[in-house]
Amino acid sequence: MTDEPRPRAQRRRDTETRLAEDVDLWVASASADGTPYLVPLSFDWDGSAVLIATPADSQTGRNLAATRTVRLGLGETRDVTMVEGDVEVLEIGELGEQEGDRFAARAGFDPRLQTTPYRWFRISPRRVQAWREADELTGRELMRDGRWLV
Repeated sequence: MTDEPRPRAQRRRDTETRLAEDVDLWVASASADGTPYLVPLSFDWDGSAVLIATPADSQTGRNLAATRTVRLGLGETRDVTMVEGDVEVLEIGELGEQEGDRFAARAGFDPRLQTTPYRWFRISPRRVQAWREADELTGRELMRDGRWLV
């Protein structure tokens, strides 16, 4: 347990650091009938959106394309950041070369070179929450409706 809860401004800074430095996150999606699906994927953060790539015909790829919504989890269970977002689906050739190169460098693989057809999924955060333990549950919401609250 931590000494004292972090102020919300510190939580935002910690969240932005995590988005800038982490490589992998959990992607929670659901099918059109509501069947949940959870998978770890590599990502890139450009300061305003999360970029992931997965095979177009994978369960995650189909879910994201159908529902256009997602929930992402970063960090450990006692220091978690949750991001709910809207999904933009891009065919593999629709992303700019510089963005694709940046993703490949960060993730350690290039989905543009795979034989399995991949898609890009650009996620615009709508809601962001961050907390460590029960003492940080109050004030955990850092973004609402796509706007930072702190």
